[in-house]
Amino acid sequence: MKATQAARTAGTDNADTNPKLRIRDLSVVFRTAGGDFTAVEGVNLDLAAGETVAVVGASGSGKSTLAACVNRLLAENGRIAGGTIHLEDFDITAASDRAMRQVRGARVGMVPQDPMTNLNPVVSVGAQIVEALEVHGRAQGEAARKEATQLLERVGITDAAARFKQYPHEFSGGMRQRVLIAMALACRPDVLIADEPTSALDVTVQRVVLDQMAALTRELGTAVLLITHDLAMAAERADRIVVMHNGRLVESGPSTTVIADPQDPYTERLLAAAPGMARPKIDPVPADPVGQDLPPVLELRDITKEFRLRGRRETLRAVDGVSLSVQAGRTVAIVGESGSGKSTTARIALRLEESDTGEARFDGSDITRLKGRGLLPFRSAVQPVFQNPYASLDPRHTIERIVAEPLRVHGIGDRRAGHRARVVELLDQVALPASAADRYPHELSGGQRQRVAIARALALKPRLIVMDEAVSALDVLVQEQILDLMVDLQRELGLGYLFISHDLDVVRLVSHHVLVMRKGRVVEEGTPEAIFDRPTHPYTRELIDAIPGKSMHA
Repeated sequence: MKATQAARTAGTDNADTNPKLRIRDLSVVFRTAGGDFTAVEGVNLDLAAGETVAVVGASGSGKSTLAACVNRLLAENGRIAGGTIHLEDFDITAASDRAMRQVRGARVGMVPQDPMTNLNPVVSVGAQIVEALEVHGRAQGEAARKEATQLLERVGITDAAARFKQYPHEFSGGMRQRVLIAMALACRPDVLIADEPTSALDVTVQRVVLDQMAALTRELGTAVLLITHDLAMAAERADRIVVMHNGRLVESGPSTTVIADPQDPYTERLLAAAPGMARPKIDPVPADPVGQDLPPVLELRDITKEFRLRGRRETLRAVDGVSLSVQAGRTVAIVGESGSGKSTTARIALRLEESDTGEARFDGSDITRLKGRGLLPFRSAVQPVFQNPYASLDPRHTIERIVAEPLRVHGIGDRRAGHRARVVELLDQVALPASAADRYPHELSGGQRQRVAIARALALKPRLIVMDEAVSALDVLVQEQILDLMVDLQRELGLGYLFISHDLDVVRLVSHHVLVMRKGRVVEEGTPEAIFDRPTHPYTRELIDAIPGKSMHA
């Protein structure tokens, strides 16, 4: 191998001779029922003060396992089988559990991927940030509460003083993630590990959060290890990119070099699959001018929904006069910031929320009047895929039982051989092996869990699927497979999709019609070409301008 190419696969190609974080020959093994599994093998990586290094790769590549090693937070069946990790002169691999408790949060901050399972549901968000400050001696009492409120403001949460007292379930997914980011920044750590920190955030909030991370890096010389499947964001935000595949580091170098001149075929494949980096090989089903006259499968007319805020007299109008229609074989996308009302609109379409006013119709029939068993035909015809695969899969059940659940509930097929065969077929459709049927959710990566959720939604061969951030947790390779699958099923079965997303690149690729929501209202709608090439509303232009790596788009 040439010397220059060897540097591109070493992960130590920065000029700093005294890195803040130094990883040498790291190997990680997990004990499984089928024997030992090597998740990380022979990885070397340096992270300098003030530097941001992005680790990219598909689900299961080992990138999140690598991050977990830095905080010594591997699952119980995992162990560091070889190599060392040093935080300056502190040996993380040899440290006692007591010593590591002093390091976590104080010297090494962590922004985990899933906001709901990493926030205590019975403690207010403000109290959780205060705890992080007090435990590590950063501030106490009233000073800690004041600093916690300021941290909430810095990560973009409006009316922070009032929201300080609220609980995680009262926040949207994106707002919960911002709370976690505030907690990670609370003690101004030497190293900040950000594991998919913006996967739940819309592009405008993502920009604010990443700008804040960059400011912290410059101010304190903090090193940032950014774990992400968003290549456009990595290219825009990281000084260097490290590419992992099957537990190994296959390429490393300055971000601009890796993006412009990839050396490894796997890196080339990642770049080709990224919606924001190159023209993808996917086209939505062409809109049929005749089909435009077909009656809608789903129709919402002037829907409104208000929520009462805890501890306050006023209400929040989450959805304000929204109307939309989805026809068979068409994809209607809703985009907007966290808190814009797009997920509430989706829940009303699914009859998981009741609207205060307006009409919701499926095949022309009013679904707001359906109750009990009368809802079963609607439930089989309209299926959801939610944003959070960690919360939507029962951890006590095997994947086979989870995917077969709709078949059991609706009494379809033989409960033994028939269900097993259908489950295997569905897993294959979402690029999972048949052996996954016998595993449990905790044995799968975040992206793999989301594929299971999509397989479950397909089980009843529905006519309409409501996808609420359904591909936001997926790496670009699996995302490409799922989007191709969506389009193939739409062509084959005439499926309609209500597609809720903050990923504007994906929306541009798969939708026929786009609605832009802000503060509960639709501020602009039209074809993807009109929305993305000729936006008329200032808010729409703001969203488009905030797309990561926008200048690199094909």
